Amino acid sequence: MDPQSQSQSQSQSQAQAKAKAKAKAQAQSPAGPQSQLQPQSKYRSQQDLPRFTAAAVQAAPVFLDPDATVDKAVALIAEAAGNGARLVVFPEAFLPGYPYWNWTMNPVQGSPWFERLQRASVDLDGPHVHALRVAARRYGIVLVIGINERAAHSLGVLYNTLLTIGTEGELLGVHRKLVPTWAEKLTWTGGDGSSLRVHRTPVGPLGALACGENTNTLARFTLLAQGELVHASCYIALPVAPADYDMAEAIAVRTAAHSFEGKVFSVVACSTISPEIVDAVAGDDEEVRALFARPRSALSGIFGPDGRPVTEPLVDVEGIVYGEIDLARCIRPKQMHDITGHYNRFDVFRLEVDNRPRQPVTFTAPLSASPSEYPSGPLPGPLPGPLPEALSEALSGPLPAALSTPLSGPLDTAPEEDA
Repeated sequence: MDPQSQSQSQSQSQAQAKAKAKAKAQAQSPAGPQSQLQPQSKYRSQQDLPRFTAAAVQAAPVFLDPDATVDKAVALIAEAAGNGARLVVFPEAFLPGYPYWNWTMNPVQGSPWFERLQRASVDLDGPHVHALRVAARRYGIVLVIGINERAAHSLGVLYNTLLTIGTEGELLGVHRKLVPTWAEKLTWTGGDGSSLRVHRTPVGPLGALACGENTNTLARFTLLAQGELVHASCYIALPVAPADYDMAEAIAVRTAAHSFEGKVFSVVACSTISPEIVDAVAGDDEEVRALFARPRSALSGIFGPDGRPVTEPLVDVEGIVYGEIDLARCIRPKQMHDITGHYNRFDVFRLEVDNRPRQPVTFTAPLSASPSEYPSGPLPGPLPGPLPEALSEALSGPLPAALSTPLSGPLDTAPEEDA
């Protein structure tokens, strides 16, 4: 072997030995292999931390009209992107609206409205979500938006879902609200821990929670512990809350708290109340109409790692709030209080998150497998031997009148609403 080849061979052997030693050290590390809940961020220096414009959309959906609501969302995405936004956050349950009737009607009165919402809700693989993904790709933005998601396995299950969509239109996250709040339990089913994820995006490590989840300390810590630096908080306007509840103040307090505790940026987007929502849900009930007119029911804005708004929040009215996010601003505050790092005692405290997806049933064998004792294949030809007289008449006689009349009318006609 010539000296040059020998030198190359020795270099390769040394590199392989170093790689094996590194792998062995990682395998023997007390932390063990990285789990799905380990931080996904690789940002390590100021040069790696994005600086960009974020947009918080405060708007009302076109109530229970998914087609028109998607059109409105796409128009708002185009407007925000045209003004330089790289992250656009929409309210909770924006598509196609929030079940306000749960707060103003009893369960019997609200039941027909549940059916209307179920029919107007969307599927993850359906055209409405596809249109949102196309819009995110077309305008090159990261999108967080709330939807009413129909479950694939049951007509009775709706989820309050936050979608996180990347700049290439990829569906990064499907977060289903863990615990529907109070009256919401009449409409939504809670999600599982599998969607408590932080996603690596061009705007940084991004997490999202829906409305009251931003009060849940453990859910918020779970996101912070994954390296979250940008938090999307998605809310609905709630004028029908108890009289002493200031929804705008409640949103601001929770958003500031998460930003300050985690030393992160928060983009909070809240819906508004449109006249069509009031007409649909309140009708001629003047007392309920007065509830919907209550001020300080919505707030949207952008908060920095010091817990302060980076620009003036928007209260009640429709609009888009823009603010600059510079993730390098998260570094110095974390030197003082880093609750997922040096400013904690993980030898004292332990948080365990069950992030396994939950299904209503677990099968121990593929459903396509036919039990061996079942006869398989089509029926054979003519049955052997004479048929019993009653069976012969049933197979060869005329159909009953009810079956001989073809079914008529559309099968998907919605039932008439109660007067």
